Amino acid sequence: MNKDSYFSLIIVILIVIGVLSVTYIIINPQPSEKFTEFYVLNAEGQAGNYPVNLTTGEAGKIFMVVVNHEYQQVDYLLVVKLDNSTIYNEEFALSHSEKKEIPLEFAAQTSSIQKLEMFLYKLPDTNNAHRYLFLQLNVS
Repeated sequence: MNKDSYFSLIIVILIVIGVLSVTYIIINPQPSEKFTEFYVLNAEGQAGNYPVNLTTGEAGKIFMVVVNHEYQQVDYLLVVKLDNSTIYNEEFALSHSEKKEIPLEFAAQTSSIQKLEMFLYKLPDTNNAHRYLFLQLNVS
């Protein structure tokens, strides 16, 4: 074999390796970052304009949204507290890419600045919140 035959053989081998590598990457993609989305929407289903200025006894309504991007089924616990009193508590499971919208109505009974806290736990860990959100309420 002459030099040209060797170079041609090497080029063919490199092309085959490249095609096999691309095929492997397409068939077995690496999962991207694993995370859980947790956010709040107002009563109209939009971010912003939350019901934070309320009068005593007036109801506010929000939607809490959880989306699983963990590439496996995850068991969650959602706990909502209004001024350290639990007003909502639910366990649920979501498969990968599954989304859950949870409506919440709340009403403050005293005039003051209060905190509506939302704790999302990835079970079995109930000591450390995986995600945390809060709204500061101005109740008059």
